[in-house]
Amino acid sequence: MTPDMWISLAAGIGGGALRVGVPFLFVSLGECLTEKSGRINLGLEGVLVLAAMASFGGAYLTGNAWLGVLAGAVAGGLLAALHGLLCSLPRVNDVATGIALMLLGTGLAFYLGKPLMQPQAPQIPAIELGNWSDSPAVRAALQINALLPVGLLIAVALWWAFGRTRYGLLVRLTGDSSHAARALGYSVGGIRLIATSVGGMIAGLGGASLTLFYPGSWNEGISSGQGLIAVALVIFARWSPLRCIGAAALFGGAGAIGPALQSVGVSWGYHLFNTVPYVLTLLILVLTCKPGAVAVGSPGELSNTR
Repeated sequence: MTPDMWISLAAGIGGGALRVGVPFLFVSLGECLTEKSGRINLGLEGVLVLAAMASFGGAYLTGNAWLGVLAGAVAGGLLAALHGLLCSLPRVNDVATGIALMLLGTGLAFYLGKPLMQPQAPQIPAIELGNWSDSPAVRAALQINALLPVGLLIAVALWWAFGRTRYGLLVRLTGDSSHAARALGYSVGGIRLIATSVGGMIAGLGGASLTLFYPGSWNEGISSGQGLIAVALVIFARWSPLRCIGAAALFGGAGAIGPALQSVGVSWGYHLFNTVPYVLTLLILVLTCKPGAVAVGSPGELSNTR
């Protein structure tokens, strides 16, 4: 390949890490908050897909992309709140409920979103980072989602809240020891419900970025399992909001390898490179989830069988 092709390839992968990684960032931050409270939400795939549909529908009906983003956050928060309410009932398992909510969320999205497959909705504006280059390919690759700075701010805010605020410490206390939280007079169920709902709203922003920026349309295969991959992302990030940024960029870059190669004319193995994020997920789970061992940074309640 020529030097210009190498520059275009690097820009494509780098830009893809920022562009494709945005949904991963929001969903992993939402799951990080949920798991910090001692609850796991495997229904985030359903949350992501339902929020993506709601965002596209909201933007299409109102003609305003930011109202669509708000609709996605609300839809994600409501479905996550349902998960939190069900999990607060006696003898209800988090994992089984999450799988059921995943099926419910995707089913609702596919049913309600059928009329939205053809129309076009207003899109979230892009931040231009490639104006320094004369190459159209580089400029196109470095068009960044305007929601990315929001995700970075949320990551910093969660990191600060967990370490410096009373509410963040309460979430961590509930996730590490529900008995200690109850002994101090706090409602474990209430704290987990709020954390799960807010986590769903954050994940909903990831759904909005899918349909209102990249790829910028609504279809039934919009998510490609990114909600489930987010669980592995949180484990890889060791339940740290700041590390979720790097993990999301890593997975985003992995997902951008195939399109970046195709953009410079390399078509061999294109579909093979599209499997890199899933292979990376399996590798992370194999390396970090060892039988009989608790992952470093894991909230104590997650190791308990509920």
